[in-house]
Amino acid sequence: MRVAIGLKARTGRAILVAVGGSRDLRVLARNEMRLLPEGAMAPYHAAEGLGSRAAQKRVDRDIAAARRLAEEGIRAADKSLTAAGHRVCGCGVLIGGGMPPWNTEEIIAVHVRMHHAEGELFRDVLVHGGTACGLAVATLPEKTALDAAAHALAISRSELDARLAALGKTIGPPWAKDQKEAAAVALVALERGA
Repeated sequence: MRVAIGLKARTGRAILVAVGGSRDLRVLARNEMRLLPEGAMAPYHAAEGLGSRAAQKRVDRDIAAARRLAEEGIRAADKSLTAAGHRVCGCGVLIGGGMPPWNTEEIIAVHVRMHHAEGELFRDVLVHGGTACGLAVATLPEKTALDAAAHALAISRSELDARLAALGKTIGPPWAKDQKEAAAVALVALERGA
């Protein structure tokens, strides 16, 4: 069965939902992936209070770890789905709106910038992870995920909501906003991977 993986970033983790099929869509996997090593803090928060060079070194190290964990998590999901006889044809990621070209020092100087930068960082490492795993990566804006998915699929929002509700019934709880949005971007990736 053709399958696509949908990913939604959260602080230090990602929601993963794999959707497969053509007419009878099913959720084939649903879990969380770690994007930070056990016990680690969000990168810019962890660098707060350090000198410039030490802060940059800390952020660079944490970004590298997040990229590695994203790639490992996506690769593990792909391997598991493939071992179950499925073919992963793509990956969908909900992305942010980008951010100004602040450097690490400018980010750490303003607390709200740290949150913004970390949000972008965790979304970016998911895109990097999908690409590093050789998957075609479809992206949708997180702020308008469901509307953007309906538009990309050329269906009404109510039809998308009905599809997502039906998918939730195939797997059971938890099936909240994060899982629905990850499933929606998976549907777009599945469509584009056809």
